[in-house]
Amino acid sequence: MHLHFSDRNIMPIYNKTAAYHTLGCKLNFAETSTIARQLTNAGYEKVNFEERAHVYVINTCSVTENADRECKLHVKRAMKANPDGLVVIVGCYAQLKPEEISQITGVDLVLGAKEKFNILSYLDDLQKSHASGIIHSCEIEETDFFIGSYSIGDRTRAFLKVQDGCDYKCTYCTIPLARGISRSDTIENVVFNAREIASKDIKEIVLTGVNIGDYGKGEFGNKKHEHTFLDLIKELDEVEGIERIRISSIEPNLLKDESIDLVARSQRFVPHFHIPLQSGSDYLLKMMKRRYLTKLYRDRILKIREVMPQAAIGVDVIVGFPGESEELFLETYNFLNDLPISYLHVFTYSERENTEAAVMEGEVPIFERKKRNKMLRILSEKKKMAFYSSQIGKTLPVLWEHENRNGKMYGFTENYVRVSKDYDINSVNEIENVSLKNLLDDGSVAVENLFSEFLAKV
Repeated sequence: MHLHFSDRNIMPIYNKTAAYHTLGCKLNFAETSTIARQLTNAGYEKVNFEERAHVYVINTCSVTENADRECKLHVKRAMKANPDGLVVIVGCYAQLKPEEISQITGVDLVLGAKEKFNILSYLDDLQKSHASGIIHSCEIEETDFFIGSYSIGDRTRAFLKVQDGCDYKCTYCTIPLARGISRSDTIENVVFNAREIASKDIKEIVLTGVNIGDYGKGEFGNKKHEHTFLDLIKELDEVEGIERIRISSIEPNLLKDESIDLVARSQRFVPHFHIPLQSGSDYLLKMMKRRYLTKLYRDRILKIREVMPQAAIGVDVIVGFPGESEELFLETYNFLNDLPISYLHVFTYSERENTEAAVMEGEVPIFERKKRNKMLRILSEKKKMAFYSSQIGKTLPVLWEHENRNGKMYGFTENYVRVSKDYDINSVNEIENVSLKNLLDDGSVAVENLFSEFLAKV
């Protein structure tokens, strides 16, 4: 079953306000935006999270323990802004630990994975709680439908949800417990949403999901794959009005040569990939129950470099997994050091309840986890600076963002180089060809606008 928030005919409730805060991934941002549009359509005015609001919606993550603590911090922020405001918690943490969240002072309502898009039906009779919050949550096996979502509003790009849930059983991960089985939007609805985004003068779409390479599974209920990820990106490549489409994280075993070749040929898909590795040790990959080994991963990276030499390639990696000896960590370090990649996202392993890894032998001391994290973050910075340096002197299109930071504005090239120049309101949300000049202390690259350069010569 595929549902849309616009399917509900709700009488507006005027003079109400709502504020939102999102923790975690791009998928959460897409879903928060959909919930916000539901409330806006029902007459709630959107306000900043620091302002006094009738309702505060906090969309949570539970990938790390730190994300759990952040939830509590933002409940306190809401209560400081308005002690009488209603606090609603949704997201992965809400599905995994509803009882724990309901005991947080200030929380009034906890909605699980199946209930979060039904938020309006719970608000009508909700009163400020002075005891524990009310829980509406299902067993995760009941979460077998798909809600199409995308984020728009305060960004030059939109996060478009195409897939949800995951059928993989990685031993460190709680996402299948928090989001359920792998399921997909229909191609027709994805294309419809992409055209709607294009109509709002948004230049870039980022495709998001839990495991987007698994796209097609559950597209029509619980049937087998009707379409594939390749089918999806072929259709999106034909959508008029979108300048750029960026693929978010995709599993290496699901990133096929045909998809890489399509991106290389495309006028819309940009040369940027983010491919989780998690470990450069085949032994640890097996312990994690990943679905590939290092040879396949290396082959994927080299294939991208073969057809797109200037592509940005990001990598997720976990340090401190149980059984990761110094020798196995150095396998990961050396594997990454030798790969032609552009940057790393480094995660320190943390034990999660109800996962296989939580009871594995070979616990790595916390101080050692932190040391290894620092080593890989330093490697990431070296990789990024080397990649940025390789782009100096090139002319590339940049999409400029809205924010004015002390007289500077920032944007990204197609291949994900962060660049900056003096703020110019006329450049906001515009794609301009620029010449990349030199690295700056803030980690960006200075540019020269080619149009300005032309005027100077006239």
